[in-house]
Amino acid sequence: MSKSEAKPQETAVYTHGHHESVLRSHTWRTAANSAAYLLGSLKPHMRILDIGCGPGTITADLAERVPDGHVTGVDHAPGILDQARRTADGRGLRNVEFAVADVHALEYPDDTFCVVHAHQVLQHVGDPVLALREMHRVTKPGGFIAVRDADYSSMTWYPSTPGMDGWLDLYLRVARANGGEPDAGRRLKSWALAAGVRDVTATSSTWTFSTEDEREWWSGLWADRTLASAYAERATEGGHATAEDLRAVSEAWREWGRQEDGWFSVLHGEILCRKEA
Repeated sequence: MSKSEAKPQETAVYTHGHHESVLRSHTWRTAANSAAYLLGSLKPHMRILDIGCGPGTITADLAERVPDGHVTGVDHAPGILDQARRTADGRGLRNVEFAVADVHALEYPDDTFCVVHAHQVLQHVGDPVLALREMHRVTKPGGFIAVRDADYSSMTWYPSTPGMDGWLDLYLRVARANGGEPDAGRRLKSWALAAGVRDVTATSSTWTFSTEDEREWWSGLWADRTLASAYAERATEGGHATAEDLRAVSEAWREWGRQEDGWFSVLHGEILCRKEA
């Protein structure tokens, strides 16, 4: 495909945006809690592309694990890359760099990277199959494509309340109206096969929030995100919810967080694909 041909673009209006309540979650992510399925395949010399790097916490962790290699973190949103650079600089890392990129049209030659990694990215793109083809293209023979995405309809919690059910229904509608697929986790293997990738190992893992501190943190960031982030704007401007609806959802999150027996599990689908040598 030539550079002049039209290509699908990443979702133009990223559902979450980069409000503080969103970054509160993104900066919590580490290679250990978000890419454990990949870590056993890393070697010190590897060259890694981290797609959708956001504030760079996972990127920096990967760079620490390949001290003789190099990591390139890319994101579709230029503004977040300054924070990613500060994250890497704060750790004294010299084997990492950051750039703007569209996963549908990566500006790297074929067979460039030992590992191409994407965490919580394909749920937000216009054409995940094309994105995986691009990821496969820039991976070296014998290298790995590693992708992990949440599956919103599989998220589960206790106690069950109508307000929380309302949150999930609203989120699914807003995310799909933005051109994404919030139930990406269950589709990753299918998308990889459709992209022509054959050596695919599919797994899953979870984040679980149940202690008092975990409930306070998880419920608080979603309560705030519901009222103040780009997601809130998409919900109201798209006609999916009123300001009153959002206040009710926000309070439902806080009410769940106050429950001593509260428990929330986030299911993620994962694929680790080996490119044929």
